[in-house]
Amino acid sequence: MVCILDAYPVSDGHALLLPREHIEHVGDLDGATLGPALIDAVEVVRRRTDADGVNVGLNLGAAAGQTIAHLHWHIIPRTTGDVADPTGGVRGVIPDRRVPEA
Repeated sequence: MVCILDAYPVSDGHALLLPREHIEHVGDLDGATLGPALIDAVEVVRRRTDADGVNVGLNLGAAAGQTIAHLHWHIIPRTTGDVADPTGGVRGVIPDRRVPEA
């Protein structure tokens, strides 16, 4: 696995974690490799950006917004106040469903 900065970041320090070999589907990845690599990548991003939180996202398939046919995780550093209401985090991919009704 390798961790690189995203070419089109949504926040400073937005990184991508991806396998070195070409893999398109999450089911083709060795889970024993992913766990430690993801933990390390998140910690490096947090330390380097002094983030208050982190979103980790994976887009699988065109309907989910995947535009590169190579498996990769987005590690997006977040800071308090970077958006008015962060409630729902990654649930914001469908804006009208971001915050559940009470």
